[in-house]
Amino acid sequence: MVVSCVINGNLFRVDLSQPHDISVPLRAGEVNVNAFYVPPVRMEPFRAGNFIGDVSQGGSCNVNNILFNPHGNGTHTECVGHISKEGHTINQSLKQFFFLAELISITPQTVFEDHIIKKEHIQKALAEKQPEALIIRTRPNPDVKLHRQYSGTNPAYLHHDAAAYIRECGIDHLLLDLPSVDREEDGGKLLAHHEFWSYPQSPRTNATITELIYVPDEIKDGTYLLNLQIASFENDASPSKPLLYKLIKG
Repeated sequence: MVVSCVINGNLFRVDLSQPHDISVPLRAGEVNVNAFYVPPVRMEPFRAGNFIGDVSQGGSCNVNNILFNPHGNGTHTECVGHISKEGHTINQSLKQFFFLAELISITPQTVFEDHIIKKEHIQKALAEKQPEALIIRTRPNPDVKLHRQYSGTNPAYLHHDAAAYIRECGIDHLLLDLPSVDREEDGGKLLAHHEFWSYPQSPRTNATITELIYVPDEIKDGTYLLNLQIASFENDASPSKPLLYKLIKG
C-alpha cells in the first residue's frame, strides 16, 4: 500500500508494504542479546493439571509462559518513568506512533577505556535537520549486535552534553543500538537519561528512549518515517518494534 503524506510542507509517498524492521527479536536462551546481567529470556509451556501448552508434547495448542526483562533482553522503549518517582508508564507516555526520523551513523570517540558519543558528533551528523526522532547507529556495525552479551563490557554510551543537545533540538524520541544511553557503571547517576528527559526540573513525559535496536548497513543514513510500536505495558518500559519507511518525494 502506497500512501501520501505532507511533511514540513513537502509531499511524500510512503510504501507501507516495505518496512525496515530495526528491532532485535526476543528469543529464549543464550542466543538472545543480553545486558546488565539480567537472566536470559525463558519461554516454557504452561501446565495445569493434565494440560500442557506444547503441541509437540501432546498438547492441543502452544501456550508459553514468558519471563524476560525489557531493559536487558532486547529492543525496548522507555519513558521518564525509568528514572522518576512519579510512576509514569510507557503506555501512558507514548500516544503517537509515527514520526519524522533521521538516521545517523557515528563512530564513538575512545577516551581511555570508554567509547563516547559526543555533542559534536551529533551536531555534525544532524547539520541543520530538525527531526522528531533521532536514530543513532554506531560504528563498527557487525550483526553480532543481534545476540551480543553486553554485561560487564563497558559498551559505548552517550555523553550527557550530547543528550542535552538532542533535547534542545526538539527531538522527542531517541533510538540507538546500545544497551543504554548511559555508561554501564556510572554510580547510578544516569546523567544522559536525566538530561534527555529534563528530569526532575521539567520532565518531558512524552519523550522516549529506545535502546538495543539494530540497523543493518543496507539501510542508508537519511530521513525516514518511523513507526514506533510498543506493547501496552503499564510499566516504565515495553518491548518495542520500530519500523522505518523510505520517503519518496513527490
